[in-house]
Parts: sequence; structure tokens; C-alpha cells
Amino acid sequence: MCGFLTMGSTEVEIDVFDEVLGKIEGRGPDMIETSRLFDKTFGFNRLAIMDLSENGMQPFSDDHTIVVCNGEIYNYPELKKNIMDEYTFKSSSDCEVLIPLYRKYGLDTLVRYLDGEYAFCLYDADTDKMMAARDPIGIRPMFYGYTEKGTIAFGSEAKALMPVCKEIMPFPPGHYYDGEKFVCFNDVADVKLMHNDDVETIALNLRVKLIEAVKKRLQSDAPVGYLLSGGLDSSLVCAIGQRITDTPIKTFAIGMETDPIDLKYAKEVAEFLGTDHTEVIMTKEDVLGSLREVIRTLETWDITTIRASIGMYLLCKYIHEHTDLKVILTGEVSDELFGYKYTDFAPSPEEFQKESQKRMRELYMYDVLRADRCISANALEGRVPFADLDFVDYTMRIDPKKKMNTYNKGKYLLRHAFEGLNYLPQDILFREKAAFSDAVGHSMVDYLKEYADSLYTDEDVVNAKEKYPYCTPFTKESLLYRDIFESYYPGKAKWIKDFWMPNKTWENCDVNDPSARVLKNYGDSGK
Repeated sequence: MCGFLTMGSTEVEIDVFDEVLGKIEGRGPDMIETSRLFDKTFGFNRLAIMDLSENGMQPFSDDHTIVVCNGEIYNYPELKKNIMDEYTFKSSSDCEVLIPLYRKYGLDTLVRYLDGEYAFCLYDADTDKMMAARDPIGIRPMFYGYTEKGTIAFGSEAKALMPVCKEIMPFPPGHYYDGEKFVCFNDVADVKLMHNDDVETIALNLRVKLIEAVKKRLQSDAPVGYLLSGGLDSSLVCAIGQRITDTPIKTFAIGMETDPIDLKYAKEVAEFLGTDHTEVIMTKEDVLGSLREVIRTLETWDITTIRASIGMYLLCKYIHEHTDLKVILTGEVSDELFGYKYTDFAPSPEEFQKESQKRMRELYMYDVLRADRCISANALEGRVPFADLDFVDYTMRIDPKKKMNTYNKGKYLLRHAFEGLNYLPQDILFREKAAFSDAVGHSMVDYLKEYADSLYTDEDVVNAKEKYPYCTPFTKESLLYRDIFESYYPGKAKWIKDFWMPNKTWENCDVNDPSARVLKNYGDSGK
């Protein structure tokens, strides 16, 4: 990952600006630069992935334009061919294509051309406009705010804007800011036309598109690794990556020292694929000792996100400290496309589809946020094959009747896409899902609840509605998380829409804990 902070003025002194930029230095510790051009301020923390030389350092600029981008533009070779005769490139960085594409086509056409995971800010001196855009799923983070003088500013994380801005809010995914207003250019959940492919055709298309999604995410001048939980999604990404790669890929798994559910499955996958596998063990002390830092890093108070982040954060910390890897492939976004344990209770295909659309639109506040912050805080870059735009577009247009769990197996279409092809052992391919926060070991959540119980009373929870009327904490654990969040980001709770919970309006889903293990259909998931 990289990080940036930009401001449409020079009202903040350089030393103050640099200090604020330093709050997200972990995203890009390789090179740091602040530039003042056209009376605007651009700061960039670089994690060198493409073109490791100084030529790849940002901001990129010409006589009219300056841009910073935290992202990977996967179709940049094709885009570059389109403008080779019109622009002299100074680097082989994928992000440099943004300037000539913008000059040739304008912002609206530019963003529609891009296939990638990105957040960028661009200033056009000819029009005197500060502009910005974020990828359609929000894989790369971006916030915006306004200074005391009303100048707009953009930052990779909210913590970089807080000392210099007010009214800070997340930049909406799939939107661009044209200097005056926000425009939606791609709502991935807005399905205009379903396709009527049969199950075998769907399986073939899912397989082809996911393989291509992994392949394009292996473009890197820096070494690549994989997070492997032993669940279906990360195992498929690893299986595809290993088939594409000539040497054993590097895989990493984490679990509690007492009851790690997924470590044994991750090991089974690793041995089957022949990967270079590493297991990381975490303790109660690791969990409780990292809690405050995890919440500060995440910028959230959501229970599910925090629980699932602790193991991921500690695993990425290990990777950063013990390897030379810089790029990490992960299995996020599959659940929102194919369903969770609780979507087994969807009362109709229409409700299943509505839930999927809602989750896809909100992902940037939850699982995608978790993956970005846990990875980037440890100077790594996350890439998400299941978020590939072509794969997402096709999957969202599958008739939801075919996605419903009528096969007595969740995510059947995805499992069937790789069935009988020796990508994974059959028992892994058709294994029931365990939530990541549970799969690292049920004891982790138990320790967190015990810790909260030691700090709060039942009366504290009852009184929480007066302290926090917005998205009121409803358990001691959630009150603990909210208090920690407010200690770092007072009054900023509205960055997150709500608690990430099952749909309470559905039968069997009105639960008071986000863990899938409280659902009646959890079954063998936790074994």
C-alpha cells in the first residue's frame, strides 16, 4: 500500500503537513515526499511495488497536472499503449498512466477505463480544480475533509486529516469528485440485467474469471505472499496462485495457542499445494495487548471488524518483521457475492439479492476496511482477486435462485466451479465455513468478552444509549470497542454506518452477537 495527503492550498505550514503525513507513514515507509506545485500541497508515502527505482516515486506531474495514487492499475499495459505516442513516460509505474489519460479523455472517461484497486487525487492547473476518485468497491481507502478556511483535502486514512480538517467523511467507492460535486461512475451492486446461464456455464465462467483475477494480481516488481486461513476462499486463491507460479508460493496462517480451528486446514491445503507455509501462534496476551492499536489502526468501532482484525493484524505484523514480502493476496469479498451462513435463512431469492447488494455497497466500511488497514499498517499491499470487476459483475448478475442454498451447501456455485479439477482436496473444497474471528480459535473472542466483563457492569451497558446515541453499544464488548474508538476519534462514529450483523428481519437471524457460531445452522463450521 501507499498513503497520501493532499490539500487544495498551502495554508498549512510544511512542517505541520509533514507531521500529519507521518501519521500514515506505515502505509509507505520506502520513500516520503511533500510537494508544493500550483499553490497546492501533495504528500506521499511510498511502498515500492511497481518500478522500485526513484522514478516510480509520486507525485507524478507535468506542466498542467499533478497526481498521487494509492493503487494498482491492472490494465495499465493496454492503457499505456494507447498513449505512448503522446506522452513521454518517466517511469514504469502503473499509476503514471493517469496523467496522460486524464489529459486525453477527462476524468469521467478515465475512471471508466481503469481496471484496478485505487484511490487518487489529481489537480488540473488549467481549470484550477482538485479532483479525486475511488475504485468501485473501495479496496483502497480515501477520506475527504475541509480545512478551517473551507479548502478540500483528501487523505488515505482519516487520521491523516483529523489535525487539519473538520467534517471528515469516507470518500464513497465508485465515485469521483470533479472539483465541485461527487459523481457515481460505477455502482457494482446496481444490476441492470441478470443472465440466465445454467449451473455448468456459471461454474466455467466463475473459474475462468477468478483465475484471470489472480493472474493479473501477480503483476509486481516486489515479492508476493498469500494469507491462507484454510477456508474455501483463501484456499482457492492460493491454489490458483500456485498453479500459475513456477516455485512454491509463500503462505501464512495464524491461530490461537489453545484451539486454532483453521490452522490444521491451512496446513492440509499447504501440504496439498506444496507451498512454503508458515504458521503463527498468538496468545491471550497478544490479543489483549494489540486491541487498542488495532482499533486505532482500523478507525472503526464495529464488533465483527475488530474481532476479525486482531489475528490478521498480528499475522501481517509477523510477515513484515520476518520476510521481504510486500504484496499479499487475500480472499475477501467472496462472502458478499455468494453468501454467508446467515443468508441460508434468506426468505426468497429477491431478499438474497437485496442483501448481497447492501453488503457490496457497504463492504468498504467492514471487511475491505479490515483487510486494508491490517495489511497496510504493516507496510504491505493487499490485493483482492474476488473483488475483480469482471468477476464481480458476472457474479452479481447470476440469478439469485441459483445462489440460494438449495444444494445443502453454501457457496455451491463457487465450490462446483473447481470441483474434480484437483485444485483442492475435496474435504476442503466442500468444507463448511467458519468465521475468521472464530476460526483463529474460539478462545480469542472469549478472552475479549472476559476482558470487557472485567471493565464494565450491566448498568454501563444500559447507560450507553445516553453516552452514545448513534449506533449504541449493546454489550460490554461493544462498549469497550466504542470507548477505545472515541479516545482516538471523538465524535467520528458516523464514519461507520452500523454494526455488521445478520439481517435481523429474517427468521433465525435476530441475534445479539455477530459471530456465525450463534446461528442455528453453524453445525460443523467450528470443527
